[in-house]
Amino acid sequence: MSTLAPLRLLREPWNASEGNQSNATAGAGGAWCQGLDIPNELFLTLGLVSLVENLLVVAAILKNRNLHSPMYYFICCLAVSDMLVSVSNLAETLFMLLMEHGVLVIRASIVRHMDNVIDMLICSSVVSSLSFLGVIAVDRYITIFYALRYHSIMTLQRAVVTMASVWLASTVSSTVFITYYRNNAILLCLISFFLFMLVLMLVLYIHMFALARHHLRSISSQQKQPTVYRSSSLKGAVTLTILLGVFFICWGPFFFHLILIVTCPTNPFCTCFFSYFNLFLILIICNSVVDPLIYAFRSQELWRTLREVVLCSW
Repeated sequence: MSTLAPLRLLREPWNASEGNQSNATAGAGGAWCQGLDIPNELFLTLGLVSLVENLLVVAAILKNRNLHSPMYYFICCLAVSDMLVSVSNLAETLFMLLMEHGVLVIRASIVRHMDNVIDMLICSSVVSSLSFLGVIAVDRYITIFYALRYHSIMTLQRAVVTMASVWLASTVSSTVFITYYRNNAILLCLISFFLFMLVLMLVLYIHMFALARHHLRSISSQQKQPTVYRSSSLKGAVTLTILLGVFFICWGPFFFHLILIVTCPTNPFCTCFFSYFNLFLILIICNSVVDPLIYAFRSQELWRTLREVVLCSW
C-alpha cells in the first residue's frame, strides 16, 4: 500500500536508483547507516505542541495593542510559518496512521497529490521563515541606528507590503520547486538563498552589536531616555540572534542534506547521511516548538499577554 513520505522529493537523490542506494548504504557502515526508526506518534505530539504554542503567540500579538508594531507583526508571520510546518506534519502523520491501520484507503495518485501539497507547505515555510528572519534583522537594524526616523521608515503600509511580498514569493517559489524538483538548479537556488540570508543576517547583527555598544556608552552620559530605548532595541536584536542560532541548528542538517544531494548523490557516506532524514525532520519541528518559548521568555509584554490568553481573560 502506498504511504505518505515526509518531503519525499528531498529524501534522496531522484537520479540515484534504489539498487545503488541500498548497495551504497550497505557498504558505508552497515547498521549505523540504517537511520533512526522514529515513531509517528512523536511527529504527531511535536506537531500538536508546536501548533498550540504558535497559535498562542499569534493570539497574544493580536490581543495586545502594545504589540501592534511592525516587529511583532513580523514575529507573528514567523509564527505562522512555523505553524505551516506543524499543520503539514499533523496532516501527514494522521493520514499515515489511518492508512497503516487500514482505516483509510486512498488511491496512489491521490497520495502523490497529498505529498506534493505537504511538500509545498514545508518548502513555503522554509522560504518564509528565512525571509522573515531577514526582515526582522533589517527592522532591528533600523531601530538601533535610525531610531528617530524609524516610524517614518518602517510605516505600517510598508510592513504590510513587505509581509504580503514575502508570502507571495514563498508560495510561488515553493510551487516552482515542487514542479521542477528534478532539476539540481532548483536545489542550488534554495541552498544559495539559505546561505545568502545567513550571511546578510550575520553582517547586520555584527554591525549592530559593534556600533550599538559604542552608541550606548556615548549617549548614556548625556541622555537617559534614548539609552533606554536603544537598550530595548538591543535586547530585541539579542532575541532575534537567538532565533537565528536556533534556526541554523534545526534547519542546518536539512540544508546540508540538500548540498549532499547535489554534490555526492551516490557516495556511500552521503547515502548514509541521507538515511537520517527523519531525524532532520524532527529537528525542523523542534524549531517550531522552541521559537514561541524564545518569544515569551525574551519579552515581558508578550509573556504577560500569553498568560492572559491561556487563562482566557480576554
